[in-house]
Amino acid sequence: MNRIKQRFESLRQQGRKALVSYVVMGDPVKNVTLPVMNALVESGTDIIELGIPFSDPNAEGPVIQRAHERALEHGSSLKDALALVKQFRKTNADTPVLLMGYTNPVERMGYDNFIDQAVASGVDAVLTVDLPPEEAEEFNQHLRQADLENIFLLAPTSTPERQKKVTDMAGGFIYCVSLKGVTGAGNLDVDSVQKNVSNIRSLTDLPVCVGFGIKDGASARAVADLSDGVVIGSVLVNQIAKLAEQGESDPSVYASAVSEIITEIRQALDH
Repeated sequence: MNRIKQRFESLRQQGRKALVSYVVMGDPVKNVTLPVMNALVESGTDIIELGIPFSDPNAEGPVIQRAHERALEHGSSLKDALALVKQFRKTNADTPVLLMGYTNPVERMGYDNFIDQAVASGVDAVLTVDLPPEEAEEFNQHLRQADLENIFLLAPTSTPERQKKVTDMAGGFIYCVSLKGVTGAGNLDVDSVQKNVSNIRSLTDLPVCVGFGIKDGASARAVADLSDGVVIGSVLVNQIAKLAEQGESDPSVYASAVSEIITEIRQALDH
């Protein structure tokens, strides 16, 4: 069974909510990301969402766009991310890892080559932000054959037809976007989140995790009461950016900083 399915089943049995944490591979430099990933797990993260640096991350807000820029300045790439997951697996065989990125780097590598390397590295799922379900059928079929989950986003503006198409194709969990716009934007509208999650749950038995706009324990708790888990991204990336701007070079300082944020959110989810 795929690690993501195992993790959600374990959380369900414990009566706990999933905490999905997003960071960008190679932000601000390559040797920071592995200690950060380990710190995320140690402080309560259930699933790691590893962003693949890309030159035009148009679904992201300014905070995460700048993270992609910092990572690209030092040559971080999809190949580096796959190598990093393989290294992570040497000490962690259980925590699911989701690669989140854009279609171009995957297509350049080739679907089959990418999938082979992802499986060999210990990747559990992918989320290609700019690959709509209408164009994802071939890729989705190859992923399923390799027991890799295909995660899809559903926005507040998604039509019922789009919701149905996505839920029919998706695996792992549904990533429910909490608000209109890019990552890090706006304030949570809990009523809107509740409506969207209810609509999605009427279409699928997959877990539903909510992301965008969740910045602290209080907002995470409010959303978790309506869903199966939360996705934390911009607040972590923003903390990494602050340290990078200060010229910090010690990976353990970055690890400690993200751990502090995740610990607070984990405690809020568990209480």
